[in-house]
Amino acid sequence: MAESMMSKIGPWAFIVGLVIAILAGFVYSTADLTIVLVLGVLGIIVGILNIGEKEVKAFLLATVAFMVGATSLAAVLAAIPAVGPEMPRILNYIVAFIAPGAALVALKAIYEVAKEK
Repeated sequence: MAESMMSKIGPWAFIVGLVIAILAGFVYSTADLTIVLVLGVLGIIVGILNIGEKEVKAFLLATVAFMVGATSLAAVLAAIPAVGPEMPRILNYIVAFIAPGAALVALKAIYEVAKEK
């Protein structure tokens, strides 16, 4: 029963993290540290519960690509009047959500590589 519940927490943590990041981007004009902390914790939960050995490389590649691309995407979207002010904030909150999980998964991958042989 506990394993079944744990398998549901990870995907829900991801969905909740994205929803919080999007809503916070519309509500707060500057970064709210409490929201960033909540997003970081949710990101760690996602990294622990959702990313298995088979997904590590794809997850790390995707997170690095997103974090690098988010900055440029925010600049481009900021030029669109309808969504301009909110999009950079939303993307920053999504990065705050994804980065802690990526860091944890990267540390786990580094450990696995270092302990081999």
